[in-house]
Amino acid sequence: MARKIAFLNYKGGVGKTSLIINTAACLVKLGKRVLLCDFDTQSNASIWLLRLDRWNKINASGEGAIFSIFDPGIARVKNLIIKDVVEGKEGGKVLPGLDLVATIFNLVDLESEFVGDPKRPPYLIFQEQLAEVEADYDYILFDCPPNILRASQCGVFAANEIYVPANPDALSLIGFTLLVEKLHKFHALSASFRRASMGPAAQVQGIIFNSIKTGSDIEVPKMRMQLRLNQFKTAKRVSPKAKLFESQVRDAMVVRRAVTLGLPVNLISQEASDESQDNVIGDYKRVAAELVRHAE
Repeated sequence: MARKIAFLNYKGGVGKTSLIINTAACLVKLGKRVLLCDFDTQSNASIWLLRLDRWNKINASGEGAIFSIFDPGIARVKNLIIKDVVEGKEGGKVLPGLDLVATIFNLVDLESEFVGDPKRPPYLIFQEQLAEVEADYDYILFDCPPNILRASQCGVFAANEIYVPANPDALSLIGFTLLVEKLHKFHALSASFRRASMGPAAQVQGIIFNSIKTGSDIEVPKMRMQLRLNQFKTAKRVSPKAKLFESQVRDAMVVRRAVTLGLPVNLISQEASDESQDNVIGDYKRVAAELVRHAE
């Protein structure tokens, strides 16, 4: 059964998309089959992996992206999956095993203009369709915007685990705190739609420090985050297994270069990936490995 994981923090700008894409790529390198579902209305993950030329075609037509399962409702998730999404400069699949359900800017209409059946909220529609493809994957990852509005709700409702990307600052701590409170309210709201076969509602399982600037002292922010995590564990608002990840990701220019190239960082320099763990590629590898172990 696929592990279904939402990456989410109420604070934006924490490097969530870079974390999810590069962790997904490392999971694939570990032999896992991975589906990434983009629910962020900014479409950053989709633009990164498809590059602008392919993404622009989808954006112009309005077809082939996640919003089409809601309006006009003629598409299904299984028909939207872009297989082996990452391509090299000259074309050709360079990371077999990483698939994408893309989003385009029209996903914002789900929040303001979409009028659906209140007995079938968007998150239920998505979860039912996702169930048709779950058996094809080891991991299904949801890139969620920094809120729990309708788009995020789709990922949160379908997920079994939530991981919180964070920076070593006070705003990430506030974002985590707000996330836990909003999750509690959403789970109560959606409880009547949850089926026993789905398992329990997703709780926060881990916090991952990301995009750490060189020379930053992160010990105090880590201590404060651990204290808040312990408080939530005592209150049973997060998973009893929830933890601060030992693995953490530094800030690096190669990550920004990867966006331009439309590649995960572990495909930019295979030599660096193979020969050295003391770089940001090694950071992502360690995060992926810790994520795998956390289910054991």
